[in-house]
Amino acid sequence: MSDSSDSLPVSPPARPLEQNVFDEWPDNVRALFDGSSLADKVGFTASLLTVDTNGHVRTSLLGIGELYAPDSRTLCIALWPRARATRAIAQSGRAALSFVCDAAFYQVQLRAAPLPPVAGDDSGLVCLIGSIDAGEAQSVRYARLTGGITFELQEEGSAVLDRWERQVEHLKRAAAAPGR
Repeated sequence: MSDSSDSLPVSPPARPLEQNVFDEWPDNVRALFDGSSLADKVGFTASLLTVDTNGHVRTSLLGIGELYAPDSRTLCIALWPRARATRAIAQSGRAALSFVCDAAFYQVQLRAAPLPPVAGDDSGLVCLIGSIDAGEAQSVRYARLTGGITFELQEEGSAVLDRWERQVEHLKRAAAAPGR
């Protein structure tokens, strides 16, 4: 004689990892990189990963004032001309951006190229434009990401925020320039 509990269906284990693949910015990420309300987004940090000529992976930490998404498939990045990331992207045309947004970990593979200089720009920055090659968002049901690498501005915070406002405006002009 069999116990009736032996015949109950067994549920498959819950899948702990949720992965979403994308080739366009999800709405929440697009809003993060829309160039508006920078003061409300201070503390956000993205990790830009590049590979140098020696094959070493390099990480550059970028704040919200160095990133701008002009549309659903691209990301403009402001870097200093002498930054290792600038040189690595110029050589390979590739980079990866990783960050935390709305409890998920994002990693986006980018194909990148320099934007033409904007007339009258005196920022000294190199503006790059990256198109999404592949993007992935990951989260787990048993834990909620509450942040990635974060920071707070110190005493010169208002000067940094002013600079970021100018940088994002510069990225917007560079992204809208003819010939991009």
